[in-house]
Amino acid sequence: MNSRFLASALVIGTLFSASAFAQSVATETQRNVNQQTRIEQGLKSGELSTREAARLEREQARVNRMQAGALRDGQLSEAERHRIDRAQDHASRDIYRQKHDAGKGNPDSASSQRMQQDVQRDIQQQKRINEGVRSGDLTAHEAGRLERGQSRSNAAQARAGADGHVGAREQAGIQHRQDRQSGRIFRQKHDAQHGG
Repeated sequence: MNSRFLASALVIGTLFSASAFAQSVATETQRNVNQQTRIEQGLKSGELSTREAARLEREQARVNRMQAGALRDGQLSEAERHRIDRAQDHASRDIYRQKHDAGKGNPDSASSQRMQQDVQRDIQQQKRINEGVRSGDLTAHEAGRLERGQSRSNAAQARAGADGHVGAREQAGIQHRQDRQSGRIFRQKHDAQHGG
């Protein structure tokens, strides 16, 4: 009787642990969605210029790299989670400062429109990753690999907008990178591996 009780307790404990872990990863990926949404809103309202958005995308690339590194082993330690949370908090404050400073952008300019489209695509990709983590279609390890891809996309956007202008050729390169990332997200969400 005691061995059955212990086995049941172990299974329940493992389920709670896996659920808490998945929730923690999902919380981190949801913050990525939220940050990207705020950047897009700033571009659309003119509160952010293309150059300011590029700086913020560079910061998001750094956060995504941290997440990818932390999830490389399929685990997210408390220390890693705190380090990522601090980086996200810093990025959040930077978004607020950039949106409320004297610098303004022209949301109707071709460059801003291109950046808005690229950031919108980032939001959609991050939502798909978040949904995969929440549903269990993505393991933490898979989510980490996908965050590395998001980091590369953010870095490409940061480079493109660093001079305050995103050209059509630069956007085409970013879109190509985002198309490849979209395919990776689809494959990872529909493979045989499942998260906890």
